[in-house]
Amino acid sequence: MKKTTKYLSLAAVFFAFQVNAETIKLEDNSKILGKWHVDAAAAALHKEKRAQDSVWEFKDNGTLVSSGKDVVSGRTGMMSINLKYVVEDGKIKKQTSPGREKYDNCSVIELTDKNMTLKCTYLYYFLSKM
Repeated sequence: MKKTTKYLSLAAVFFAFQVNAETIKLEDNSKILGKWHVDAAAAALHKEKRAQDSVWEFKDNGTLVSSGKDVVSGRTGMMSINLKYVVEDGKIKKQTSPGREKYDNCSVIELTDKNMTLKCTYLYYFLSKM
């Protein structure tokens, strides 16, 4: 029994290391500044991606402007929402909705000059630089 527990503990540590090894630690917001088109979202990295059509603009002042169409009801055209964000402990902490101090932690999985993949609390986001 002790041997099984030991191997399970080692497997858990190895798995945690693998997950953390795949993330990119941001030093500041300089690499994410600007406009990014949110192309898709998925529940897991290799699951089916749902197409998205919104834009996230990371500003230097800690504001994330999220713009998009209301695709659910279709009653409104384009709308923009200002959210707060900060780079902390190598991750992006973004406000979940305006006026609330609840934040979503997003790890950067991929970051190039043209693409960014974020692993947030509930979804993976696939973005392309505009």
